[in-house]
Amino acid sequence: MTLPVNFDNLGVDALLADWVAALSDQGVESVVVLGPNPLGDRDDREVLAVHPPRLLGAAQALAESKDFGTAWRESDAPLVAWQEISKSSFETASRWRLLWLAHGHQTLVRVAFSLPAGRAFECFMFSARAFAHRAEAATLAWSAYNIWPMLRRAIAEQRVSLSPREQESLNLAFEGLTARETAARMDCSERTVNYHLANAMSKLKTDNKLAAVQRACWIGLI
Repeated sequence: MTLPVNFDNLGVDALLADWVAALSDQGVESVVVLGPNPLGDRDDREVLAVHPPRLLGAAQALAESKDFGTAWRESDAPLVAWQEISKSSFETASRWRLLWLAHGHQTLVRVAFSLPAGRAFECFMFSARAFAHRAEAATLAWSAYNIWPMLRRAIAEQRVSLSPREQESLNLAFEGLTARETAARMDCSERTVNYHLANAMSKLKTDNKLAAVQRACWIGLI
């Protein structure tokens, strides 16, 4: 599925709303994006985006559960899961499943996008109907691959706002360049590079460059 070109440069809420509308023919009614909690433990997840907003509680229950998560990832490739939550037993179903079932959802398709240090972003698409065959899930996964670069950028910019030079300094630090090498690349002094890095570290609530780069990755800025 190719997404409309006017999806680009939209805010997170508008982007999700338009995406769900574009997937309505495939039965998708809701979308949730989870990501690593940059201040939490390795397996801590938080809700980065949800549409429609009234499902925030159900999305938070999913994030707080131990289901899915980075443990599902067996390689560095994005992982796709298709699951009919309507087949869960009410006696054994986890809280998030009961909440989504209560909202009328039967099926989910999950796509994971890996990050450094064993973290991942997870995109869940929920449908009110069961899928007849695997091709339907594959179509949804393909739509997630298409929209993810735009969605990731929009979510990251909503969480932390870096200046272009702060972003460039972090990007070059991620590539392994020293402050001197970064200064040569950016055509400025080492002092200026360190100034931009210090501002970025402050915004990312870290006290060293390595932690800032790592947190920027987990937020989606790099």
